[in-house]
Amino acid sequence: MERKIDCKLIISQLKANEFNGIEERKKEAKKHWDKIAKPLYGLGYLEDAIATLVSINPMIALKKRCCLVFCADNGIVAQGVTQTGSEVTAVVANNIIHGRASINHFAKVANVQVIPVDVGMLTEVEGMRCLKNSRGTRDFSLMEAMTEDELCKCIEAGILLVKEYKELGCEIIATGEMGIGNTTTSSAVTAALLQVPAKDVTGKGAGLSKEGITHKAKIIEDAIAYHNLTPDEPWEILRKVGGFDLAAMVGVYLGGAFFEVPIVIDGFISSAAALLATRLCEPCKYTMVASHQSGEPAAQMLMEELNLNPIIKCRLSLGEGTGAVAVMPLLEMALSEYRNMPTFTDIQIEEYKPL
Repeated sequence: MERKIDCKLIISQLKANEFNGIEERKKEAKKHWDKIAKPLYGLGYLEDAIATLVSINPMIALKKRCCLVFCADNGIVAQGVTQTGSEVTAVVANNIIHGRASINHFAKVANVQVIPVDVGMLTEVEGMRCLKNSRGTRDFSLMEAMTEDELCKCIEAGILLVKEYKELGCEIIATGEMGIGNTTTSSAVTAALLQVPAKDVTGKGAGLSKEGITHKAKIIEDAIAYHNLTPDEPWEILRKVGGFDLAAMVGVYLGGAFFEVPIVIDGFISSAAALLATRLCEPCKYTMVASHQSGEPAAQMLMEELNLNPIIKCRLSLGEGTGAVAVMPLLEMALSEYRNMPTFTDIQIEEYKPL
């Protein structure tokens, strides 16, 4: 893939942007919610989410929305940390292309366009957009998962996709992923960033036994020690134990902040990528919306670290962007209320006051 931007330059420019306009618009949006003729904070976390959306784009209507599903394979699968082999990545990717996967069914109901992107699968799937530079990462228990150049190009692919789909009229973008082994990479990233034991952030993924989870956590713990990972080096954490899908999603979060497009976080894997993005460039937080809290053990830790409140809590652990897509109709409903419901002044009754 030809390099058209420099992700490190994007990060530098974002860090220099104070985002005062977004912060002020968000405060005004919260004030407007309090004036609407309903119980104060009656829509809970949806009010925070809508305040974020209108602070980014005051004219947002949520009429065109999409989900970028990044598909990639992970070398760590060689260590027996998954129930299935890497060939399943291509099978599911093919299902997404043909409208047969879970994300397709969710997206059809939620009126969301699904865009599957190959950013590092071992094989090609006909009809799928391919932006990969390498076929799968390396086994991070033995070596660094990716090179500096591979990482940069993958992040830059994510940034450019945000630009492209904004120009095509998408007002909001959901993050999704598919790749056997990516709960292992995400657990490794989370353990390293939060400085917690791997066993505390390692779950069953697509269906491991208790013994399998213990083995998976041991592989992660040993790899963190082997690479001497420290939380103040998020770039190296991503490069050494991350995955191409995580890197592309980091790019999407960076692109969301740079091009002022709201990005909806999906579950555990995209939450790990969101934390990486904010550690690399804190201003990414201004354009993030949390959709749901995954059933994986680290889900709540990540939400707390990101200081975000997931709107849905039903222990989804499916990936593909399903949770991020599921929240879209709720956001549309809440935005309609924000735009159209009368205020206390309109109906001539005294405003509710916090007590």
